[in-house]
Amino acid sequence: MTDAPMTVQAAATATAGDILSRQLTAQAGAFLRALPLAVGEVGARPGSAATVPSSGTADLLRAVRRIGGLLHTFGAVFEQSWAQESRTELRWLLNLLALEPGYVRRSARLLGAVDSLSGTDPEGTGMLAGHAGAPKARALLDRQLTLARTRAHSTVLQELRSARLHALADRMTLLVGEAPLLEAAGGRASAVLLPHAAAAFGALAVSAQQLPLQRAATPYGGDGLRRLGPVPPARVASADADTALAADDAPWSRLRILVKRARYALEVCGRPSSELDELDAVLDRHQEAADAAVTAATAARTPRITPATAYVLGVVHADQRLEVEAARYAFGRRWPDLRPGLDGWLEIPPAEGWGHSPAPRTA
Repeated sequence: MTDAPMTVQAAATATAGDILSRQLTAQAGAFLRALPLAVGEVGARPGSAATVPSSGTADLLRAVRRIGGLLHTFGAVFEQSWAQESRTELRWLLNLLALEPGYVRRSARLLGAVDSLSGTDPEGTGMLAGHAGAPKARALLDRQLTLARTRAHSTVLQELRSARLHALADRMTLLVGEAPLLEAAGGRASAVLLPHAAAAFGALAVSAQQLPLQRAATPYGGDGLRRLGPVPPARVASADADTALAADDAPWSRLRILVKRARYALEVCGRPSSELDELDAVLDRHQEAADAAVTAATAARTPRITPATAYVLGVVHADQRLEVEAARYAFGRRWPDLRPGLDGWLEIPPAEGWGHSPAPRTA
């Protein structure tokens, strides 16, 4: 099977199995091409990485996300145990590959925040300019994140040589030849795939409706900083600031996953997804700011640091929580105005017929 574009006539009569097999063949091929490049890139950069993952790692992450998303949304038409095992292994690799680039981006975000807050320039002086704790706070963050990144690098390097990865690569090699589809995949693409894609959008809509968007209705988001959402009953016994923030961020993290799944479902169905691409980018910023705030708070609890250093880290934590609220505000501005709407997206005929996906965003 090749990944050459279908003719319009062939696309019109394609079965769900045809569409899914072509998508999986293309992404599994991308996986196998990117894997040796990613392994080589990790081995060539001991403990250091660019803010944006190198091309091999980025391509591998892209393929892993799309295969996993396809198997989640359309998993009912695949052999169930195979689909579940594949998703588990792909999730393992995704989390593994995201470790080191995540620490690099967090370091750039936090050190940049300290520099901005303590800097002086013609446009204005930072609120921490000249503060005695700023250099020490920056050095502490740099040291802790460098150590975490180095440990992540060692873990990734070890796992990329493991039997588990070789087994996953073998699974992808077999997937290029033929996917283990069930009999239901023999139906028309529109009849089989669209209901599953609609379910992904339904889950996204329900999740978005449960968000406290009224608290993110102003650009500053001060109310979102002062009053968090209710802590789930299971966590009340150990309620503290970290628990409350984690509970407040959890539905947004879940929404980010659902947006990605909806994006990948649209790609399978050959529909454009530029609006979801924008929402995905906003929620990525939300996640990175929330993670950076946790890191700043953790650093502030480092034993034997000076009060001045802890104060600066507290300001950096608040700065990142403001970034969280800014991302929520941006989402709240975009979500209600989406056109043509969740149902309308799937009613749009594919731009070039089934089996042809518009050029997707990299992530």
